[in-house]
Amino acid sequence: MGRPVCKSRIPVYACFFDHRSAAINRLQTTLIVACALCLVPIGSLVAAGETTKQFQPLDVFELEYASDPRIAPDGEWIVYARTSMDIMKDSKRSTLWRIGFDGRDHRPLTSSQDSQGSPRFSPDGKRLLYVSVADGSAQLYVRWLDTGQEAKLTQLPRSPGGLTWSPDGKHIAFSMFVPDSPEPFVKMPDKPKGAEWAEPAKVISKLKYRSDGSGYLEDGYTHLFIVSAEGGTPHQVTSGDFNHNASPVWTPDGQSLIFSANRHDDWEFDILNSEIYEVELASGAIKALTDRFGPDESPALSPNGNQIAYIGFDDKRQGYETRKIYVMNRDGSGSRLLSAALDRSAEDLVWDAKGDGLYFQYSDQGDTKIAYISLDGQLETLTGGVGGLSLGRPYASGSFTVSDNGHIAFTHTAPDHPADIATCVRGQASRRITALNDDLLKFRTLGSVEEIWFPSSFDQRKIQGWIVKPPDFDAGKKYPLILEIHGGPFADYGHRFAAELQLYAAAGYVVLYANPRGSTGYGQEFGNLIHHNYPSQDYDDLMSGVDAVIKQGYVDTKRLYVTGGSGGGVLTSWIVGKTDRFAAAVVVKPVINWMSFALTADYYTFFHRYWFADYPWNDPQEYFRRSPLSLVGNVKTPTMLLTGEADYRTPISETEQYYQALKLCKVETVMVRVPEASHSIASRPSRLITKVAHILKWFDDHGGKVKEPSDKAKS
Repeated sequence: MGRPVCKSRIPVYACFFDHRSAAINRLQTTLIVACALCLVPIGSLVAAGETTKQFQPLDVFELEYASDPRIAPDGEWIVYARTSMDIMKDSKRSTLWRIGFDGRDHRPLTSSQDSQGSPRFSPDGKRLLYVSVADGSAQLYVRWLDTGQEAKLTQLPRSPGGLTWSPDGKHIAFSMFVPDSPEPFVKMPDKPKGAEWAEPAKVISKLKYRSDGSGYLEDGYTHLFIVSAEGGTPHQVTSGDFNHNASPVWTPDGQSLIFSANRHDDWEFDILNSEIYEVELASGAIKALTDRFGPDESPALSPNGNQIAYIGFDDKRQGYETRKIYVMNRDGSGSRLLSAALDRSAEDLVWDAKGDGLYFQYSDQGDTKIAYISLDGQLETLTGGVGGLSLGRPYASGSFTVSDNGHIAFTHTAPDHPADIATCVRGQASRRITALNDDLLKFRTLGSVEEIWFPSSFDQRKIQGWIVKPPDFDAGKKYPLILEIHGGPFADYGHRFAAELQLYAAAGYVVLYANPRGSTGYGQEFGNLIHHNYPSQDYDDLMSGVDAVIKQGYVDTKRLYVTGGSGGGVLTSWIVGKTDRFAAAVVVKPVINWMSFALTADYYTFFHRYWFADYPWNDPQEYFRRSPLSLVGNVKTPTMLLTGEADYRTPISETEQYYQALKLCKVETVMVRVPEASHSIASRPSRLITKVAHILKWFDDHGGKVKEPSDKAKS
């Protein structure tokens, strides 16, 4: 059968960003879009019916992308989720589409106005399982591919995840949140009939009580379930006060599930310490198959059921660790490291049909690749260009699947398009088989993207970056430059589509983005150059990148600008505390004070253990030394702050501290608060436009506005 692989994600504990934000009503959406567009320079707006060659703010609503491609067991057909933007509801909507492996017969499978996703072929390829919200809540549906008949299988109280078919196609396993109903802390007296009392007090006692994108967390845990493929009542498989969020794997006999979870007594404090487990469906008995300190996750069972491949590492409390591929016997014995020769993090394991090796993906120097590794450790890279799910900025992302005959389908991106579907076979070149945005982007001249390598002034280490040039770029002109810095900090930018950067280029700015030390995709040593040392020499890397672009001769050195979000917000605020060479800065969702952040961020159990050597009260000087707040007295650069009001990853209190400190220092500053937005400000199209519009307005007002064509470079 086709073996599905989940969408790649940067681990939440390695970075600041991700997750969705709460909905706002249609009137608010309309106002936000209107206000955002008012901030964009008039010359960049397009009247209805007018044609333009440049990428425009409203074009964000026209973008589409493919995700979660699933290939049929015989390799002939691919089903994927096609996501588009609803300008009236300011939201994303996905429908399921089918396309042949060779690109033929591209057509919709569903056409409902409600979203569908998570397609999964049955083992025989005759049915398709998916999730739909057609009836107002997320439920499991099945579609018979020969007739097009559909059936709703469940009436679940919560959204299902991690869908997997049993080998015989008779059952489906999934995960779902199960709420608790704790006794009230106090009993209030009965209120009179019709009385309107205040909302009751919230009593919080659990360690993790809120999460970015989800808000204050409901009591309960995520468990594994199975349900008949013909519908019926789901049966809960796991129990206990632990979360079981990962996709389970069926054993060949259909009697057990293999899964990854952290079921240790101190799981809330040691959040990385997961193991591979097996649960027997009949009895519910759970057995741990691994026992080391560190994450063991993403189990993949060999076709004959005798071996389990998984991903993990020995946790040394470092800021960054490369995630390695291991293989062990079904009972947990004989574990051995398979990918010792690869100094990159592996993701998404898929066995080949014969059990001779595994497919996986990894990021390398700004490019996410699909590779194959044999059981003797021989590595073969098959293709690159995986990604395209991060519309705003060029982060790593993407996923792939493999059929029984070795056909591969994956999400493919390049600087000129978000995720499309592409295919490949070992030993052959990949082929892009969709072009979802040709109806828009064929009529837009995007900014060209070119790679640049430059030495860091700190130690001459080579740093990789990319330059985005404005459409119709003229090397004889002088352009303003925006340095745009990625978050994480353990993440990477790459040769990928980025709507935000294209909008900056369309407004006439040259854009530099780079992967300074600490970025992923360059090995463990490079990533850990900022271990207990962030921010630090990553500043030198970025300044060296700016100098390298200036040497090209087309940048106006009096019109330099800097911005970045999350970890990039940290570095932006650090930069303006170290130099006044930038004409203006926009600090987006930053950490300003590591001590307050470490005690208010949603993952506060993580940061003090991995990014610092001790608790903040035991080493306050080190926390302050690395805080941009320590440099606020040096700042002269006009600085805008921009953060979502519902951000629980880098709480808006960090932004407020910096705003008030800058005001006390009489530095020109404004604070932009995005209502109801989480850390993922750009998760709704209008908010992406809002973010870009405010940044461009601030830079334009501080000298960045593009001058007339007569502004030529001096020879």
